[in-house]
Amino acid sequence: MRVRDWDDIVEDVVESNVDPDGWRAVAGDRANGLGEDLYLGHPDSGMYQLKTYAKNPFEVKGVGSQVARNLDDEIGEFLPTEGSGRFAVQGHSEDIDEDEAKEKATELEEVVKAHADAPTTPGDFFDDVMETLDSPAFGPMEYDQYDRPDGLDELASTFEEAEDVLNKELDELVETDEVDKGFM
Repeated sequence: MRVRDWDDIVEDVVESNVDPDGWRAVAGDRANGLGEDLYLGHPDSGMYQLKTYAKNPFEVKGVGSQVARNLDDEIGEFLPTEGSGRFAVQGHSEDIDEDEAKEKATELEEVVKAHADAPTTPGDFFDDVMETLDSPAFGPMEYDQYDRPDGLDELASTFEEAEDVLNKELDELVETDEVDKGFM
């Protein structure tokens, strides 16, 4: 298992070139310590675990690793297949020129109009917006900002060794930053 900066893990997700709407996630407070835990999974890309904390309102720090190369039924059962929560990952938009940005804005406007005129679900609207924006990863998410969803604890038990290593790495990062508590 290779521990890396959390940004590098997100970049792996962005560059994974798998079906963007096949991703699923579960996240919540860390079991012990400052910050949050996040698992991102895709059947063709595997499972990633991230541990992060907000050092201040402008800076998030953390660590992560790929904990499984594929998402089998046993691991996948801990991730939501649908639900009220949704997430998306966006790549860097610095490479988009003004003409491309205007074209995307026009396409997005058409999506909004189409959904305003037709009986659709919020999930369908979200999916269409993410597809229009070329989001590289999006899907259902189980998230609890005050606690830990059951799936999070199950995955932590399944990947116990990674959990221990990443906890230690994040705790060292927090200690090095001399932060007693994260920004909320």
